[in-house]
Amino acid sequence: MLAWIVMLSSMIAVGGAAAVCMYYVVKRTHRFYPVRQFAKKHRWLSWAVSLTPVLVCAAFASIRIVAMYVVMFHLTLFWIVCDIVSILVMKFRKRLRMKARRRGDYTPRRRIRRRYTAGYVAIVMTVVYLSYGWYMAHHIVTTRYKIDTDKPVRSGIHAVMIADCHIGITMDGEQFAEEMRKISAMQPDIVLLPGDFVDDDTSLKDMRRACKALGEINSKYGVYVSHGNHDPGFFGYRSFTLDDLDAELKADGVHVLADETKLIDGRFYVIGREDKSDRERLTMDELSEGLDSNIYKIVLDHQPNDFAAENRAGADLVVSGHTHGGHIFPSGQVGRLLGFNDCIYGMERRGSTVYIVTSGISGWAIPFKTGCCSEVVDIYIN
Repeated sequence: MLAWIVMLSSMIAVGGAAAVCMYYVVKRTHRFYPVRQFAKKHRWLSWAVSLTPVLVCAAFASIRIVAMYVVMFHLTLFWIVCDIVSILVMKFRKRLRMKARRRGDYTPRRRIRRRYTAGYVAIVMTVVYLSYGWYMAHHIVTTRYKIDTDKPVRSGIHAVMIADCHIGITMDGEQFAEEMRKISAMQPDIVLLPGDFVDDDTSLKDMRRACKALGEINSKYGVYVSHGNHDPGFFGYRSFTLDDLDAELKADGVHVLADETKLIDGRFYVIGREDKSDRERLTMDELSEGLDSNIYKIVLDHQPNDFAAENRAGADLVVSGHTHGGHIFPSGQVGRLLGFNDCIYGMERRGSTVYIVTSGISGWAIPFKTGCCSEVVDIYIN
């Protein structure tokens, strides 16, 4: 009940903020010279013309309603900044003119029509910035890490990790399959997927195609998946359940680890944790009980916020997603300051444990990434 109250309150707050942003953008658009000239003969129709930027933002609702809000908020923010800079520039120029008058060397200039430059600059800045964000969300890079360990891993372990696929956001099933073919060409020993494979809006067709693509990856030890907070679905309108997803993955030869541990070829353990949102999930102490402390342990934990317990339990490598590397700047930094996660992005070592948090191969709801990139993580353990 509390979760629904918080969600409803957030929706009202976001909707109210969006309404304020729309009002601001419409009012400022009406200041453009062509619109002002049009308003002299068509007063009310000119306000309809001023709705153009808002309608362009609203068009992004066809992708996701959240995407519309993101575009609108960025446009308003850039516009406010440009307006403030414009005011400061005008005050500075006015001060220079006043000083020139006092010196007696001021020459009045012929008055020209006043262009609303700040508005044009704001629109251009928004288009450029979000175009960059669109590219970063849809262009997938490979990030490589090398890890040294004192534990015997023989000839080493070549692992590839992806997370936060959110099938259907920036990739449908076929596009995801193409990316998995690229991973297969990397010839990994093992593929790790710590959560959020699917989303609420993932179609049954795309889910099945993506599961099949995972199963087709050419890797020595196979693909291992743990659950994320989005995998069960939040709202119940999806055409498949979490059990359906797990059954499809297993049918395609993918290993699903739900608070389970598997010893791989006597060389290393893979421990798949349930998501933090599952109140019944096992602790790291329970999952690692009875395991050989001399064997390397890889932990799949979707949300990166149990670092201390994982270190105490003797984990050697923990791979996570969830944060999307910050996704939209500066949300990641704000989340870190508020203590939502132990790490936002990258690799770090705490004690004897190495933690890698990926920005994800896709992203939730928002087809832009301005705080990070989309990536596949290539890990070499020696």
